[in-house]
Formats: sequence, C-alpha cells, structure tokens
Amino acid sequence: MNNAQISARKDNAIAKGIGMQTQIYADKALNSEVWDVEGNRYIDFAAGIAVVNTGHCHPAIIKAVQDQAARFTHTCHQVLPYENYVHLAERLNELTPGDFEKKTAFVTTGAEAVENAVKIARAHTGRSAVIAFGGGFHGRTFMGMALTGKVVPYKQGFGAMMPDVYHVPFPIELHGTSTQDSLDALNKLFKADLDPSRVAAMIFEPVQGEGGFYPAPADFVREVRALCDEHGIVMIADEIQTGFARTGTVFAMNGYDVAPDLTTMAKGLAGGLPLAAVCGKASIMDAAQPGGLGGTYGGNPLGIAASHAVLDVIKDEDLCARATELGSRLKQRLESIRARTPEIADVRGPGFMVAAEFNTADGSAPNPEMTAAVRAEALSRGLILLTCGVYGNVVRFLAPLTIPDDIMAEALDILEASIDAVKGKQNAS
Repeated sequence: MNNAQISARKDNAIAKGIGMQTQIYADKALNSEVWDVEGNRYIDFAAGIAVVNTGHCHPAIIKAVQDQAARFTHTCHQVLPYENYVHLAERLNELTPGDFEKKTAFVTTGAEAVENAVKIARAHTGRSAVIAFGGGFHGRTFMGMALTGKVVPYKQGFGAMMPDVYHVPFPIELHGTSTQDSLDALNKLFKADLDPSRVAAMIFEPVQGEGGFYPAPADFVREVRALCDEHGIVMIADEIQTGFARTGTVFAMNGYDVAPDLTTMAKGLAGGLPLAAVCGKASIMDAAQPGGLGGTYGGNPLGIAASHAVLDVIKDEDLCARATELGSRLKQRLESIRARTPEIADVRGPGFMVAAEFNTADGSAPNPEMTAAVRAEALSRGLILLTCGVYGNVVRFLAPLTIPDDIMAEALDILEASIDAVKGKQNAS
C-alpha cells in the first residue's frame, strides 16, 4: 500500500471538510522523525501542531500510558473518580501563572476548553458578552468559531455565529496596528456598541497561533488586564498552542508581568493523547454548579497518565531552556537567510514558537505563493513545515523540543536549501 492508493481511498471515505496539508500517510514516528507507509523518512517541524512537544513516542510517556492501560482505560471521572486526575489538577494549579488559589477542570479538546472557559466566565459574572481579537483561533465548535477571528475556512458556510461575541484588532506592528490602536478600538467598542458591564470575558492568545505567530506586546497585555479589572471582566488566556514549554516557559503568560483569571490548555498537555483543561481562580472556577462542567471522556485516565509524564519530562529534560536554545538557533539561521532574501519580511517568536513571514520583494503585499512554494519544496526534501496567517504567508516552526542537535542541523540545511531553490525558480522565470 502506498500514499497514492490510500489517498484515493480517502477521497471516497472521508469528508472533504477534513483538510489535509499533505498526502503522506504516517507509519511510525520517533522523537522528531516520521516514516511514511512507503518507508520515506521526514523531519517533523509540525509536531502534530505543537502537540508532541516532548517528541513522538517519548519512552517515559509510552510507559506511563502502558502502565495505566494495564490498570483501566475508562471509568468516567464523574462516575468512578481516580487519584491521578486529582493529582494532575494539583500540579497544573501550581504551574499556571497567578499567585492565587486555583482549581482545574479537565475536558477532551482545546475547543471544549475554550467553550467551558466562556461558560465559567458567564456563570461567574452573570453576563453574556465576550470579546476576542482579529486573527485569533479558538476552535471549530460554534462558540469557538464565533470567537475565531478568521472567516475562511473556519466560519465559511456554517451560518449565523453565536451571539454577543465582538472582535477588535490584535496589535501587530508589522501590519500597522499598534497597542494603542487596539486599545482605541476597545474603547470605541465600549462607547459605541457594548456596555462593558455586559462583558463576561475577554479572550486572547499570548502568541496568536493560526493567525500568524504574533506575540502579544507586553504593554497590550497589561492594559487588557487593567481593563478587565476595571470592568469586572474575566481575562482568559488561550494557551492551547503556546503551552508546555513551547515559548521557553511552561506557559507563555509566565513571560508577562500579569496573570490571566483563566487559562485554557490542550495540545502539548498529554503528548499526543486527547486531553484539555481550564485552570484558574478558584472563586471563578467554582461558579458552575455540579454537572455543569465535564464530559464522558474528560480527563480520560490514559491522557491523565500521559500528562503526568509530560510534566516530568519538561522538568527533567529542562525543555523550557531547550526551547529557548533551539529557537535562538533557528532565528539566527533565518536572519542569515533573510539578509539575502527580501521576501522574508519578519522573523519572530518566543522560545521555539518561531515564524517567518513572507511578503513580495518590495514589501507591498503578503506573499502566500512563495510561502506555499517553500513548504512544498521542503516537503520534497524531507522536511515537514506548516503555514499559517490570515493571508497564508507565514511559515511556522513547531518541531519537538526534544529534537537532537544533528537532526536540527539537518533540518536547518534543508530549510535554507528550500528557500534558495524557490528563489532560484522565481528568478529563472
């Protein structure tokens, strides 16, 4: 069986709404390498979209899952609870930003975590409105779609969105939107359309993920915190893509001097198993009545066991420091390429959550064509890359934090050769 044969079957079996960036069908994976069904090897700079920060099949995580599977795989915590669920909540309560008493609730997906954070904020405040930001991504459920600041493909064709959701621009200096511009838009919203006393929550990503890997400026985060305090609004940090050492700290908000009221997390939480959580101020988390939160699979024992191992690996292998080191190496290489490649408009990102943005050579417009060409060229050479951004002109780099030095060096060589090859083809034409 080869990739093409499976792809033909896929067309007849899977809904076309399930988008796929490649038609490479994985057979096995180890740390930062993946082999497809044809035996071809790839270096993985996607990590399942920041899910396997600890690498594919980390032995400590595999052992934890195997040990738990031998005991039991499911009871539903709401029916027959288990101690390691409680223990993981205790650990996350300690790790998340904020010097206050916290509590945690486990669910299954990142979108569920966002939905539940909004539910909790509404229960706590007795209000309904929610403010989000342009370019943000918060999931594909109806509330997640409504909060997400990008129409295609996430909202297209799905009808009316959830009501009482408002968007304001996210500060991106490269695109001409300053912190003050965003704050002015918030103030205008409060003056013209929305009484702040009706706002339950304000949600943002400390580094926008699908939107283009734009870090939230520190002054912006401080001002959002001040606005939330002034008006009694719950501040939600969506750390689903930024969490678990990716940005050089366990959570991206550890890099700011203020803390959110609630933090949503998923992706890297359980090293590849489906697990998500909302963690935050105990007084807010306890607003929902018993039965109002949870789900049949929320806090599945296998995911809980994997997450304990993930947290151990992050600490034992000092993956926060490793993320900073790897990100520095990547940014240095990208900057050296940028010096001779005017199409690279920006290189950015904390830790190992790094992006390169491509514009036309004169800088006048986004360049999604070159971005797609670089991704395709790298794939043909054995390097898996992801693109993102509202204009599709950003390459994002999300390799496992456990990638060995020699494979990292090999990947950087492929990346540079791919960009040069695309440039050469453009010049030839």
